[in-house]
Amino acid sequence: MDAYWSGHRGEALAAWFLRLKFYGILATRYKTPLGEIDLIAKAFGTIVFVEVKARRRASGEADALAAVNQQRIARAAQYWLARHPQYAGCDLRFDVIFVAPRSFPRHWVNAFSL
Repeated sequence: MDAYWSGHRGEALAAWFLRLKFYGILATRYKTPLGEIDLIAKAFGTIVFVEVKARRRASGEADALAAVNQQRIARAAQYWLARHPQYAGCDLRFDVIFVAPRSFPRHWVNAFSL
């Protein structure tokens, strides 16, 4: 249960972090039959699908990035896009935000592509 609440806090912090960078949050914890997307945002004409990784310490980001199930996120993103055709012409991007106690969130823009 600790990991569950840590994940919620991390996602809330990541959403505020993106808002401070002038991203509009379109959805949080978007659940599909194919998987969940932590955050969906829009920034300057680009739809950004964001995976949030909450960690106990700031190190180990590369390992956490390797653990991201990119195919699951891509399938969920396709599901979301099929239900929101108004965004069909937008550029798409997959980002990862790492949050850890006593450190500033680290935003990896275009962390992976499919």
